[in-house]
Amino acid sequence: MASREARTLTQRELNRALLARQLLLERAKTPIPKALERMGGLQAQYAPSMYIGLWSRVEGLERDAVTRGLERRSIVQGSMMRTTIHLVSKRDYWPFVVGIRRTQREWWLRTHGRGINPDELEEVLGQRLGPSGLWLDLVRVPPSGTWEHRRADLYALAEKWVGPENASEDEGIELLVRRYLGAFGPAPVADIANWARLKPPMVRSALERLELRRFLNEEGKELVDLPRAPLPNPDTPAPARFLPVWDATLLVHARRTGILPERYRPRVFNVRTPHSVNTFLVDGQVAGTWRYEKRHIKLEPFGRLPKKARAELDEEAERLAAFHA
Repeated sequence: MASREARTLTQRELNRALLARQLLLERAKTPIPKALERMGGLQAQYAPSMYIGLWSRVEGLERDAVTRGLERRSIVQGSMMRTTIHLVSKRDYWPFVVGIRRTQREWWLRTHGRGINPDELEEVLGQRLGPSGLWLDLVRVPPSGTWEHRRADLYALAEKWVGPENASEDEGIELLVRRYLGAFGPAPVADIANWARLKPPMVRSALERLELRRFLNEEGKELVDLPRAPLPNPDTPAPARFLPVWDATLLVHARRTGILPERYRPRVFNVRTPHSVNTFLVDGQVAGTWRYEKRHIKLEPFGRLPKKARAELDEEAERLAAFHA
């Protein structure tokens, strides 16, 4: 239970904490693998989204730098949290995969009601990655999954591409918990479990081994956090930022931060756009969508934008258009 003296954090404070930890308050001057570790990885089903997601967070990022990182294997793409393709540092790959492996397999068998035999696995591998990634540790390798070659059609065995497995399940779960809190905290146990698709008791067991600080949200629910993780002043200005599809900050595990106002959620996630849409942030919240068209970034605000915010967005849009070119 949280201490009676635990500090209560407002949604605005949680919003600024998320932005700071996701490198969206200030771009980081850091190598790509380190940025990914600070972000808790990056969803990468659509290859260009990971380039844009890093561009919005890393100072002076060039597209070629991401592709070189993939080719040099300092960053790795593979099926991880929630059985979706993520981009992570080489150092984080095996702990993440081993940490979630058992629960991912149990989930698949429970939802599909049966196992998978070798003949089915061979058929799946001949068509798409699908559930085979739960029994074979595969990674997506360049040129597949790059800006220039966006299809996910080239895979390799992880132990050949990344190196031998080097983590236990407990070590993996502990790192997942650390990465989540460092990237999205402070957070309740349920949100950590949702993000990683781990069972809450597994998360609690890992938390018992960590030094933590504890807070409450405005509803009185306990939030846990790492001791020295950023908690900016809620009045900290938040610059205009562009987010790609699949950006994990907008998913339900980060709902508590208000980065995606609930009135706009159906406009970002719905049956026609289950993958979400490109969005932009004004004052730390989604304020509209964007698309790249005819060498320009076209903005579609959800409402009237203040003049200063529009000017800042236009400047950022020019830089993003140049990144696309």
